[in-house]
Amino acid sequence: MVEKMSEIDFVKKLVFKIAEVGHQRKIMDSPSLADIEPFRHFFDRNGNLKYDELNSMDGAWTRREILARFLLLSVVLDQGPDIPGVRDFLKNVTNALYRKEIRIFHRSLDFFRELNISIDEILDKHNSVKKLRAKIWAKLNNSNPSKYNLFFAQSPRGIISINQVLDYGIHRWGVPLCVPLLLEKDLGEKESTQPFVEYLESFESSEIMSKELKNHERYGLGSAIGNKACHLFVKWYIHTFSLSSKKEDGWSKWSFEVPFDSNAGRVLFRAGFFTSFADLEDYEDWEVIQKGKGKGKTHYIRVTNIRGKKVQKDIEDEKIIENYNNVVLNHLKIRKKPPTKLEIQQIPNTILLNSKFGIGDFDDGLIYIGTKFCFNHEKPDCKNCPLKDLCLSKNKKPELIKNYRT
Repeated sequence: MVEKMSEIDFVKKLVFKIAEVGHQRKIMDSPSLADIEPFRHFFDRNGNLKYDELNSMDGAWTRREILARFLLLSVVLDQGPDIPGVRDFLKNVTNALYRKEIRIFHRSLDFFRELNISIDEILDKHNSVKKLRAKIWAKLNNSNPSKYNLFFAQSPRGIISINQVLDYGIHRWGVPLCVPLLLEKDLGEKESTQPFVEYLESFESSEIMSKELKNHERYGLGSAIGNKACHLFVKWYIHTFSLSSKKEDGWSKWSFEVPFDSNAGRVLFRAGFFTSFADLEDYEDWEVIQKGKGKGKTHYIRVTNIRGKKVQKDIEDEKIIENYNNVVLNHLKIRKKPPTKLEIQQIPNTILLNSKFGIGDFDDGLIYIGTKFCFNHEKPDCKNCPLKDLCLSKNKKPELIKNYRT
């Protein structure tokens, strides 16, 4: 049943607060490119990327091209269970390979030509990171240090740990390294100093590009990458590191959707964002809420099922409707005509449109709040959370914390 929404001002305040928090975290929660030895001359003494030199050549390719290649591999590996560990692992393997002149981002084929060395370094650096991170990870996740493992694969149940380094190395390292390699081969007689960048920026919008990263018939990564990781790549490319050379609306800071992962879903559910646009019964019908299927017989929130779901409550704010049409037609470019209903996942873009905040700020805020305060158990750190004055579950409905898990 459609009902009048009185919460739209609350939602605006909530979205802007999350984006404000994220705006302060822009680089802090992202890969430290300056720590990668072959990239160090891309940065000044203060660790700032030399943007005026992004088109400078570094071997056969521009710096922009090489950084984009690194970010693609990084985002695939970032799907693993311990992000700080994953990033140290990638940094250490990359630096070790480059010291041996295995220049995997300058010459993708090097990884395969010297596959024995590549695999040895992956194993060695994984063991080193495990020694440093296993106890920390176990404490944070209420687990056993012996279970620490960054090798993973896709299964019908989602991401699972595996022990086979060759499977992991070829699928998680090899596939993203093959994308620029295939693009190089496909150049034929043509010349290009940044074939991967040109491929990325050939799409009408960054949102379309995010989908093609996974689904493109020839260059798509398929099961090597998830929807969240595709959008994370776009965020890094446009928002975090500002590598995009395109300036039109389709490549603006509102031109891609925020990925609703477990952290984002938990924060937005507890804070009251989701229930401002549909009732709990709607989310149950959509199987977003799966009753009794969470840990300890709590209700499980399958956040990915929100994708494509429409707002069920009446929005009478004409500016919101106007902004929404602008977002989907001109920024996301996923429709040719104004839609009749708004999608929940695109509301943050709509609210932030033409403000100083982009969707990357919003996502950074969700990641920070979800990992530092809004823990996935019944005792999150509400008293220190930046959303404490707005949060629905803290101030009115504690059952949204007690009875639900992501």
